[in-house]
Amino acid sequence: MMAPLADRLRPQTLDDVVGQSHLLGNGKVLRRIIESNRIPNLIFYGPSGVGKTTVARIIARQCGKKLVRLNGTTASTADLRDAFEQVDTIDGRDGVLLYLDEIQYLNKKQQQTLLEYIESGKITLIASTTENPYFYIYNAILSRSTVFEFKPCQPEEIEIAVKRAFTLAGEETDAQLLVEPQVYRQIATACGGDVRKAINAVEMCLIAARPGPHDTLQVTVQDAKELAQRSSMRYDRDGDAHYDILSAFQKSIRGSDENAALHYLARLLEAGDLPSACRRLLVTASEDIGMAYPMAAVIVKSCVDSALQLGLPEGSIPLAQAVVTLCTSPKSNTSSEAIFQALQDVRDGKFSDVPDYLKDAHYQGAQKLGRGIEYRYPHSYPNGYVPQQYLPDTLAGTVYYQFGDNKMEQSAKAYREKILSQAVTPKG
Repeated sequence: MMAPLADRLRPQTLDDVVGQSHLLGNGKVLRRIIESNRIPNLIFYGPSGVGKTTVARIIARQCGKKLVRLNGTTASTADLRDAFEQVDTIDGRDGVLLYLDEIQYLNKKQQQTLLEYIESGKITLIASTTENPYFYIYNAILSRSTVFEFKPCQPEEIEIAVKRAFTLAGEETDAQLLVEPQVYRQIATACGGDVRKAINAVEMCLIAARPGPHDTLQVTVQDAKELAQRSSMRYDRDGDAHYDILSAFQKSIRGSDENAALHYLARLLEAGDLPSACRRLLVTASEDIGMAYPMAAVIVKSCVDSALQLGLPEGSIPLAQAVVTLCTSPKSNTSSEAIFQALQDVRDGKFSDVPDYLKDAHYQGAQKLGRGIEYRYPHSYPNGYVPQQYLPDTLAGTVYYQFGDNKMEQSAKAYREKILSQAVTPKG
């Protein structure tokens, strides 16, 4: 049975690897490490299909070590020990390189077992993960390894691999392949930076190719569109992609770039993640626009309610309105900064008892306890204001909120200064 096209096309040298020029280009650190043949423990972090396994295989072949490959989703502690025992075999006399895919799925005990062997130097570890290693990998292993981040490949890089795949396939078949020129770009742009996904799409196109005249096989752009997997499906609501896109979404709104914000909104919605988009819009309205345009929170709430009632795809329309409203609004984080500082004081224990005159006095016997006796009712004074200490004694005079320099807050500041200047100080 013939191996999958992606395996038959797997690069054999670093120069054949598509993408990752920031790691494997001439003079780059990882390439220099590989060429030195003194391989330390390495952790490859990045999405699927971008060359992590390929580079590990090239390293194993180049440094002459026996390659043992395990997957964290299925490997047991016994499997790890079997790998370690390879050190004492003839094949492992020059050392064993353990390639551990999806290391984040090993439990803590398994990772500690692994640590024992990489500390001794008998095993060289190359681990790969699609999740942030600083969140999922035992710190002791991280401290003994060097992390390299593999990134999604660009369409122009993937297009090279797509053309190679069609060329190899053409050499393996008796029929002549007739590939429409736009097919290469279509597949390269539709795979979300995943080279393996692109090669699999090529293989599907070849299987579905239409026979043409004179022993030809025809691959059309329409075939490629239907068979290439959609790039937006690279999304996991519990993974890094989820939080990275949400982060970029809010930062684009904060940065007043409605075009970027709409792009990230589209990625969330195309993945069907309506709740996360709505939640982030609600918090952004108060966190980043805040007092500069308080009505933004009302508008966004209305748009979110509409979107949730409509569902997708129609729900994208009110959410787009919310995004543009927030991006084109003046920005202020004064209220969010104020609550963050207040929360920190509470967490640090900077609080004391509520002043007696502010305590609840709506029950029989409250006055006997001294509750509410000296409270001054602001509405009984001019401008609805009377000087009075509201903070606990230990925080008296503390200022959390600072007026921003936008029109709305400066107007509020002017009003505050006016009532302060006109305040009537009660006698006694």
